Amino acid sequence: MSTTTETKKQRTAKIIVLVFSFVMVPLLLLLLALHPAAAATPKHYTELTFSPPPAIKLPDYTRFTLANGMVVYLMEDHELPLINGSAFIRTGDRLESASKVGLAGLVGTVMRSGGTQTLSADAMNEFLEQRAASVETAINDVAGNAEFNTLTEDLPDVFDLFVNTLRQPTFPTDKLNLAKNQERGGIARRNDAPDAIANREFRKLVYGDSSPYARYTEYATLANITRDDLVQFHQQYFSPNNILLGIVGDFDSKAMRQLVEAKLGDWKPAKTKSSALPTVAQAKQGGIFLVNQPQLTQSNVQIGHLGGQVNSPDYPALSVMNEVLNGFGGRLFNEVRSRQGLAYSVYAYWGPQYDYPGLFVAGGQTRSDATVPFIKSVRAEVDKIRTAPIVPSELAFAKDSVLNSFIFNFQQPEQTLSRLLRYEYFGYPSDFIFRYQKGVTATTIADVQRVAKTYLQPEKLATLVVGNRDTIKPSLETLGQLVTAIDITIPTDKPGSSKP
Repeated sequence: MSTTTETKKQRTAKIIVLVFSFVMVPLLLLLLALHPAAAATPKHYTELTFSPPPAIKLPDYTRFTLANGMVVYLMEDHELPLINGSAFIRTGDRLESASKVGLAGLVGTVMRSGGTQTLSADAMNEFLEQRAASVETAINDVAGNAEFNTLTEDLPDVFDLFVNTLRQPTFPTDKLNLAKNQERGGIARRNDAPDAIANREFRKLVYGDSSPYARYTEYATLANITRDDLVQFHQQYFSPNNILLGIVGDFDSKAMRQLVEAKLGDWKPAKTKSSALPTVAQAKQGGIFLVNQPQLTQSNVQIGHLGGQVNSPDYPALSVMNEVLNGFGGRLFNEVRSRQGLAYSVYAYWGPQYDYPGLFVAGGQTRSDATVPFIKSVRAEVDKIRTAPIVPSELAFAKDSVLNSFIFNFQQPEQTLSRLLRYEYFGYPSDFIFRYQKGVTATTIADVQRVAKTYLQPEKLATLVVGNRDTIKPSLETLGQLVTAIDITIPTDKPGSSKP
């Protein structure tokens, strides 16, 4: 490029800057001078008005079932040259045996970290890094999950690796031992954070120590897990008739269907029976439970009992009730934190699950010397919403909050597809999204009081405190219930007990 051309471009840029400086800046200052109050007088949040939330619209998608039983969803989105795939596998750590807790999680980890029969772990990592792509696998309490993300141009190669990860993981012993050592590190550190202790021990109080929904990996259960266990677990649950696959992104649905059928259509279905889900019943009903941590200057408190499921006809009204209690502008925040000054944070959460009862939990963090008043205040708010109707402004604010936050679950096509997969995985109707919205919209003051009185059960509230017993004044005994100490000592690791 010539010097003359560069000079002309530089001069043009200077002229544009000068024009903006002499014309636009004075104009902006004039506008601000004419309307000084617009920026100087902010409105209180209760005076703000908003337009109605946009309607949720499901993008077009294709659903089909392969001959081997695999259900597939395809949703095109050509905004960016990207493709994302996600598989739900009907499994979960709730299905592992009590003597081998941690097995499912190890399967989910080593499936990816161990490589496949056609590509070693190191070669797999390098392959994906060169393409800015990813393949990940995991297993949680209710499902297995495998995902891939790739540029459109790399789809054939990345999808092939994704399929091989699902179908042909190798579970090498060295990667298994590494994953087990990482799990041991997690066990050793599990009492470091008070909030982690509270979450773990509260689940044990409600579900019971031996419940699959509350048990945790121990050194002893890790020691019982072998490579053969991982192979057997994979063979039992990773079968095409046990998988829902969703793919969203920049592709042609016809061509994508051909690719899916070519790579997964020959996978033979397994003849396995569906495993029965664990039964659920509340273990501890009522009572005060203390995890004594002398080093703490504050208390972590959780109060609650067994909750419900998402498919309950009362779930929309319970969501509204939850919003009345919770969050900025909610009763607990306004009363316990702002007016009484008893908490750094305070919350209440009606947390249903899709196919087993979830939890109702209220709690927060407070000073040691405010622990008892905090507990009394939170329980008083739970009682109040059961016994007295909420006011119209609370209902309107709560419904708007629920509906507006729900919309954010469907901002991107992949979010919508994930919801559709989840609903089918747990046996929900495809229009559940809209049923829930209609239910929230139709909720009345009477509905909120009815579900609060029905589902919030004071006599079943178990209260857990993680804090310093000596600085909790007045003592927890003044609450009038038996106080039970909880021992969180980690069982000793036995060197050499791990089996390859």
